[in-house]
Amino acid sequence: MVAVSLRRKIPFPMQLLISAALLAASFVLALTLGAADTGIRDVWQAVFSGSGEHAAVLRGLRIPRVLAAVFTGAALAVAGAVMQGVTRNPLADPGLLGLTSGANAALALSLALIPGITYTGILAACFIGAAAGMAIVFSVGAASRGGMSSMRLVVAGAAVTAFLQAIADGTGIVFRISKDVSMWTAGGLMGTTPDSLIVVPFIVAGLIGAMFVSRQLTILSLQEDVAVGLGQRVFLIKAVMMIITALLAGAAVALVGNLAFVGLIIPHLVRAVTGADYRMILPMSAIIGAVFMVLADLAGRLINAPFETPVVAITALIGLPFFLIVVRKGGIGHA
Repeated sequence: MVAVSLRRKIPFPMQLLISAALLAASFVLALTLGAADTGIRDVWQAVFSGSGEHAAVLRGLRIPRVLAAVFTGAALAVAGAVMQGVTRNPLADPGLLGLTSGANAALALSLALIPGITYTGILAACFIGAAAGMAIVFSVGAASRGGMSSMRLVVAGAAVTAFLQAIADGTGIVFRISKDVSMWTAGGLMGTTPDSLIVVPFIVAGLIGAMFVSRQLTILSLQEDVAVGLGQRVFLIKAVMMIITALLAGAAVALVGNLAFVGLIIPHLVRAVTGADYRMILPMSAIIGAVFMVLADLAGRLINAPFETPVVAITALIGLPFFLIVVRKGGIGHA
């Protein structure tokens, strides 16, 4: 009832504006709080002149880290929203259906087999791994007796995720690169540097691509027969959307490693306020996903300062109860 009331009283442009303000506030908060005692003035000087006592810390570590959180949160949230729309499955999430674990396995194999691989090469490997992981999960889910269902897909995702994670861990042990692999796949933003942001243009491209197909996604999310009746080329549209999802999930893993539940939580929260139109869901998911990830990373930095709490633990702590609620209710606000 509250969500419906918000939907009626607050027009979408105002929802978007409020969300953008939340993102700006969380961005500034994340830049000013941390082990180094910085303020708005320090951030301003670091960004626009490169001067100030904490300029090196802000420009070399904190600003890239917060930017990585913004784009990772947006990528995973939009990837989750697209998956939920295409499959009409309220439990769809890149971290639960094999995409991030597939990217992890591909990343580990690329580090082992191609010494000195560039960041672009790692991104390509993560994209291929995410696509392969997704294909395996959907193949296993569809092959089960009784056909594909939400729970069968989740069970298949859990099994395939464990298998692909074992490949990543086994590769690290056999090739003695466990430390390198764990630094990539631990699911955190601690090691983010300015060089890591080379991934950002690929995430932006994926986000723009998702926005372009949002109208088709809205129709497809209602009923496949309706989409066919309206003249949509369903197979082609699904293929494009899955490629976009794999690109977003793979880029997110290349940037910060394995993170689950972000793509599950955010689309449900957004859909409850915006309604079932993906032209509204996707941009709102991008912004709210960014806010969520920035605040989760900030919490990880502050909870046990000066030590860090892994952001993957924080997202799991929030995401697991949410997952159980979605399972119990069969989808919160899902079209």
